[in-house]
Amino acid sequence: MPKVRVSQDVELTYESFGEGEPLLLIMGIGAQMVVWDEEFCRMLAARGFRVIRFDNRDVGESTRLDALGTPNVLEVLRRRFTGRKVRAPYTLDDMADDTVGLMNALGIDRAHLVGLSLGGMIAQCTALRHPERVRSLAIMMSGPGELWASLPTFAALRALTTRPPKGREGAIEHFVQAWSTVGFAQHGTPRDRLRKLGALQYDRGISPRGFARQFAAILAAPSRTRALAQLRVPTLVIHGANDPLIPPLAGRLTAARIPDARLMVIEGLAHDLGPTAWGYTIDALTENAQRRLAPAPRQLGFVRALLQPAFKI
Repeated sequence: MPKVRVSQDVELTYESFGEGEPLLLIMGIGAQMVVWDEEFCRMLAARGFRVIRFDNRDVGESTRLDALGTPNVLEVLRRRFTGRKVRAPYTLDDMADDTVGLMNALGIDRAHLVGLSLGGMIAQCTALRHPERVRSLAIMMSGPGELWASLPTFAALRALTTRPPKGREGAIEHFVQAWSTVGFAQHGTPRDRLRKLGALQYDRGISPRGFARQFAAILAAPSRTRALAQLRVPTLVIHGANDPLIPPLAGRLTAARIPDARLMVIEGLAHDLGPTAWGYTIDALTENAQRRLAPAPRQLGFVRALLQPAFKI
């Protein structure tokens, strides 16, 4: 797959589908671009987009930044939960600049951004740092960086932070078990597909050290809650009603802060966008990309916005 340099130290591997307005798919922590299923990408491209999926830094076939060191995940957690400063080898803003660097390398002036989990955080930072480059914003299974609104279940946190065993079969089984823990619900990915996906990711190259650096970047990031009120871009927030890793409250808080953002809560969805959820997710993404804001976007009071009804599926 093609690779482009997005900064002095980072090259990103990417893949494109279709033609039309550019739409970038930004994946979550430790997950490679292939987690955006090829069939999902082609379905989205059929709506008239040039769909681009890519490996973030420290993931898959993109640049590994091992020279920056490897944070201790448990120490990072302890510092975050005790209110102490977390030091990270790089920041979410750096990853947002990678996204814009990819756009620059591909000659893209403005794009629709769709981010899942960590990808949703990167998409927020991109829109805040480079608002002129964003046509629309979709934030899936993510949050604005408020610890009180983002506490995972213990099982989900353990699944996320347990280091995979060495060896191909052990790593694949670990991926299946971890993904099933955070994503198992009505609209989760079937286990046979998870196994194939785990094998594909292993063969492309997994990086536990890269995961640790991305994890530190998440926990070192300041809250974006106040800053999000500055955004003036069509925004869709999608969250699973059964998400054990990033609770629905985090998605609701994100939508409450962004003027005129729309919130869609999917019943039977956890922290995984399985095939049975693709159809109406793609419908919602397409509608949001075509939406235009009024000259003065609707701005509810914070409490009213937080409590407003979500569009549920």
